Amino acid sequence: MSAAGPPQGANYAPSGGRGHSVAATAASVGVTTSTIAAAAAAPVPRSRSPSALLVRKLFRRKLVLAGAVILVIVALLAILAPWITPYEPTALKIMERMQSPRTTHWFGTDELGRDVFSRVIYGARYSLLIGAIVVAISVTAGVLLGLAAGFFRRLDGPIMRVVDAMMSFPDILLAIALVAVLGASIANVILALAVVYTPRVARVVRASTLVVRELLFIEAARALGVSTWRILFIHILQNIASPILVQATFIFAYAVLAEAGLSFLGVGVPPELPTWGTMIASGQQFAHQALWIVVFPGIAIILAALSLQMVGDGFRDLLDPRLRKAI
Repeated sequence: MSAAGPPQGANYAPSGGRGHSVAATAASVGVTTSTIAAAAAAPVPRSRSPSALLVRKLFRRKLVLAGAVILVIVALLAILAPWITPYEPTALKIMERMQSPRTTHWFGTDELGRDVFSRVIYGARYSLLIGAIVVAISVTAGVLLGLAAGFFRRLDGPIMRVVDAMMSFPDILLAIALVAVLGASIANVILALAVVYTPRVARVVRASTLVVRELLFIEAARALGVSTWRILFIHILQNIASPILVQATFIFAYAVLAEAGLSFLGVGVPPELPTWGTMIASGQQFAHQALWIVVFPGIAIILAALSLQMVGDGFRDLLDPRLRKAI
């Protein structure tokens, strides 16, 4: 009995290799060979790095983007101050004292004839420099104290009692007391503000360290004989970098405001240096005659502090898992 052949009308691909069967299948679904070739030749999109994705999500919010733009502009003005200011910030012109804003003096002149625009731009240099150094010192000291308190149980009690005692004083009062003891100078203002804001970082780092040190990968590192210093500064520190970064942006804003407050009270930077606080302090008695002497430094303080706060809020919302869904 002969084998039954294929039913009439059935389409069978002739033996010609796999390529022919693929082409026939593509033709049956309406896909041309040129379409297949174009799809194969199309470049595969490269996946973006995690840092690039974080930056994209961060600047997706308009307030954060506006804060970053303002901060970059203020920083660029401070860096380029010697080249963009029309006058020296300490140049005296008594015959031109308290002139209103005009083409020759964009922000007017103060009680000694000094150009307010030049002094505001140079004031950004001192204020941002002081804030940046305060952040560097306070974050470094706070990280060391927080890691020690959170990882070594014996050091937790003594360190945190000192931190709690320091945080029981209002920030500005403690800074005034320290500057009064040390003397009025830029170095002493930086040291006083660093001492004031170090406990903030220490508490955040200690709380995060207490959580991370109990995780399984830390226990595994201990079991493998990894050194304590490597566990602290490689494994733990990398996993608590997010709250430290957020805290650093807030401390930067606090330091700018605190420096202006100390200078305004006369216990901060020496009055001959053109900082925003000293400008407001020296011009307050002439504000009823020349309001621009105090208005423009005040606006500069507001813009710098507000931009730092907006960027800090953006980092906090982005790096906090509980708030990330809202972005």
